[in-house]
Amino acid sequence: MLAKDFGGKVHVVDNHRISVTLKTSVYEAAKLREEGKSAEEIKAYLESTCADASIYIAVDTMKYLKKGGRITPAAAAIGSILRLKPILSLQGERLDKYAIARSQSKAKEIMKEAIAKDLKGRLQPLAEKGELCLCVAHSNCEEDAKEFVKELQAYFPNTPIAYRDPISLSVACHLGPGALAVTAGRYVKSAL
Repeated sequence: MLAKDFGGKVHVVDNHRISVTLKTSVYEAAKLREEGKSAEEIKAYLESTCADASIYIAVDTMKYLKKGGRITPAAAAIGSILRLKPILSLQGERLDKYAIARSQSKAKEIMKEAIAKDLKGRLQPLAEKGELCLCVAHSNCEEDAKEFVKELQAYFPNTPIAYRDPISLSVACHLGPGALAVTAGRYVKSAL
């Protein structure tokens, strides 16, 4: 609504991106601006390419999912007793349960396999053109994130890893500390 008050100078883009994938969208927008694209063209491009990204997040504890109402107290209690690590997936606008692991190492394996499946599936055109990168995000587990980057480099030797960033606070507050994520999406060098 506020964008309408600026006479076409402000555009709201809804491309279903968060955290690291949103950062990439900002770089894409800046690159398109440098290429002389109009605000309308940039908005249309970003919204038309919204499905060109995947996010997989391994959550260390179910405590914050319970607090946010994403799971029931009973499910959180059982999950905590069994030390389960839910893996969430964000494909477009939906955040869904993808899998459940019994350890962080198994969660990382599941996420690597999920990204590999995406690279052979819907993200294959980007991968074939060399326009795809991986990113790692974390909530207060920098050392685990560094180790995960090394594992991803070994697992995907031909795919660059562009960033290793903290998960944005607007997302991390729902996941709690110890969450580890991998994203796949369009690779854009920073134009900022």
